Amino acid sequence: MSRFDREGLRRFRARDAVLAVVLAAVLLVLLEGGSVLKAGDEMKPGIGRSAVLAVGHPSADIARALPLASVARAATGWLNPEPSLSGPGGFKTLGAGGQIPPVTPDAFTAEALGEPPPPKRALHTLLVTGDSMSMPLDSDLAEELAGRVRVDQDPHIGTGISTTFVVDWGKLARAQVRADHPSAVVVFIGANDGFPMKGPEGREVACCSGAWAAIYADRVRQVMSTYRESGALVYWLTLPAPREAARARIARVVNAAIQVAAQPWAAQVHVVDTVGTFTPGFSYRDAMVIGGQPTIVRQADGIHLNDAGSSLLAGIVQARLAHDFRY
Repeated sequence: MSRFDREGLRRFRARDAVLAVVLAAVLLVLLEGGSVLKAGDEMKPGIGRSAVLAVGHPSADIARALPLASVARAATGWLNPEPSLSGPGGFKTLGAGGQIPPVTPDAFTAEALGEPPPPKRALHTLLVTGDSMSMPLDSDLAEELAGRVRVDQDPHIGTGISTTFVVDWGKLARAQVRADHPSAVVVFIGANDGFPMKGPEGREVACCSGAWAAIYADRVRQVMSTYRESGALVYWLTLPAPREAARARIARVVNAAIQVAAQPWAAQVHVVDTVGTFTPGFSYRDAMVIGGQPTIVRQADGIHLNDAGSSLLAGIVQARLAHDFRY
């Protein structure tokens, strides 16, 4: 220190440093006394935490008793880096006339929320429908559930969600629930899809862009909604990868659209994945091991399941039904 004294460079004494620390501590207590208490609350238990809390409690009391903290915040508010958020918007507009639909409780299953599953419902009538993919699944389920559940087999060969040439599934679904009053609906469809569809602007959209997938998902969601609004639980099956590359491209987009369509109603609409069972990685295969034996599970067309494949799928569907219903 003598060197600084000799050159005349020392301006402050040790007492000045102590006074500066004391002044800073007083200002901290007066302006942000609550922050001392908050810091202590966030510390791990120990002597240090106890010491900080011993100072923090009276500091917080002093800060609350004086208006200096609010004055300081108002005076330095211009330093806030956040932009001014004036104008429309905000969470309060969701579902209140805005374009974003509200999320409803139907989007959550009991399992996802960590709650006990709801009581099992009685399965009186099961509707099995779709295009030719639903055959012979419909017969397999009817045979398995004979004497316990009424199974209405209603396949519509050559139809699809993307075409209304043979049948309009938006109208057909309403006719089915009026006629059958099903407790559950199993849907397996998509082998004939890939047709151009009209978009919101009235022009045709070709498969298989995101715009086409969105239109397809909207149509699927309409059918799902019709079934669920009738009180039925819906089990919509995805497509196993077909052999032909062009069909596989369509099937992949159809499956993606099915997943998106079901999202608002996870509690009532269940997507049953067939890809993981029959074509893992969405890679086509004719055969797989069942019961320890290599077994052909696809028909010669490389699209449909054969009797062995359909029987395996029926067991998977029945297990899902048994999870939700008593029969």
